[in-house]
Amino acid sequence: MKKGLAILGSTGSIGTQALEVITTSPDLFSVELISGHNNADLLLHQIHRFKPKYAVVTNKIAFKTISQKISDSKTQVLFGEDNLLKALESPEIKTILNALVGFSALKPLIHSILHKKQVLLANKESLVIAGEYIMQLAKKNKCEIIPIDSEHSAIFQCLIGEKKDTIDKIILTASGGPFLDFDIEKFKKIKPAEAVQHPIWKMGKKVSVDSASLMNKGLEAIEARWLFDLKPNQIDVIIHPQSVIHSLVQFTDGSLKAQLGTPDMRYPIQYALHYPNRKNNSISQFSLTDNPELTFRQADRKKFRNLALAFIALEKGGNMAAILNAANEVAVQAFLNEKWPFYRIPELVEEMMSSQPFISNPNLESYFETTEKCFADSEAYIRKHT
Repeated sequence: MKKGLAILGSTGSIGTQALEVITTSPDLFSVELISGHNNADLLLHQIHRFKPKYAVVTNKIAFKTISQKISDSKTQVLFGEDNLLKALESPEIKTILNALVGFSALKPLIHSILHKKQVLLANKESLVIAGEYIMQLAKKNKCEIIPIDSEHSAIFQCLIGEKKDTIDKIILTASGGPFLDFDIEKFKKIKPAEAVQHPIWKMGKKVSVDSASLMNKGLEAIEARWLFDLKPNQIDVIIHPQSVIHSLVQFTDGSLKAQLGTPDMRYPIQYALHYPNRKNNSISQFSLTDNPELTFRQADRKKFRNLALAFIALEKGGNMAAILNAANEVAVQAFLNEKWPFYRIPELVEEMMSSQPFISNPNLESYFETTEKCFADSEAYIRKHT
């Protein structure tokens, strides 16, 4: 029997690559639901190609366009988050790949867990915002969460068969992004078109900017804290420009275990889809002899202030990571819209971290309230200081 899948964010970078991987195993998977925001043309193509039971659109204009063009299709075209959540309850859907961007992933993730679906998680912000709550909820509902981020997939694979009390620390690797060797003064002239051009990975705009500022690695550190039940001092970040070693685990006996491979997101996507099995693929295989030089260096947390702020939030706990994430989302979007400079992204994040109300023991409602308030206050700060 085929496994029914929901692909949330099917028009994004991860979503499109996931659908590509799925086409290599048509006998194993059926796409029951796809969702997108404003890329109507691509979503229409996916509807015709995969014939899902549901297609959910969260942009009104795109919804109208798609509805008019597939009136004779068997696919139900639905609008908005409420309809997305309801459709996810469908018994045909066994696995939900959540590749939504930012805060928008949180409610669908919680809903997936409550309905005991298997979750393949490609969104880090949801665990950054409410990681403790989500992981406790997953444990209570016996919900399996398999990470898709290359770094977390690497850690996940390295820990199979290992005991938790033997972990000394995990080491997340970062390529360093397009501005690794820039002098800090050059940060003032960075434009959106430069920031979204990652030298190694093919990613969406938001995660590309986060990678350029190293906020992405900070968010991954916070996500890893909850995903693998670690203490803040058990998480480290190093720069590895070649992106061959996707992350490492250091054990208490001093040994290191690493996961290596070609920097291609189709690998961790395929691993998550077929877990606990491995499947042959036609993706180019990695060769050590073709990559004889692997280099490493410490991350410059002074130049890349966002990374330092993420670790401050990690240590602080409470709702601080939710504040960090919300401020960063607003700052990145403003930068992409050319309303806020790249070098001032950490300024906004730090201002919100120092000015927003801190809650040491937040509940789920607190996470949502914190995020919404920080969104509004961050937008106000940008209007006042531009």
